[in-house]
Amino acid sequence: MFITEAFAQTAPGATAGGADILMSILPFLLIFVVMYFLIIRPQRANMKRREELLKNIRRGDQIVTGGGIVGKVTKVIDDSELEVEIADGVKIRVVRSGVSEVRVKGEPVKE
Repeated sequence: MFITEAFAQTAPGATAGGADILMSILPFLLIFVVMYFLIIRPQRANMKRREELLKNIRRGDQIVTGGGIVGKVTKVIDDSELEVEIADGVKIRVVRSGVSEVRVKGEPVKE
């Protein structure tokens, strides 16, 4: 008798439920787009450039290994290994992925 029944009411401006969801997801979408253009895309371009650099190593190129050893490629053994001369008569085998930079490009092999 003394207690009246309470009926649920909508909050003012909450008639469009889809807009609330969009507004709560929008910041995450914006962060992802910014991260893509500032981090992911440039990193993919660098990976592609490095892959191309490693693929194009040939005899006569002067390279620097990941450990800092500078040498000249004397022989391309296979897709994953190179023979590098680091001093007169001293040759070592280097894994292609261990090359950090190609300093001087050699001349193409004349066939």
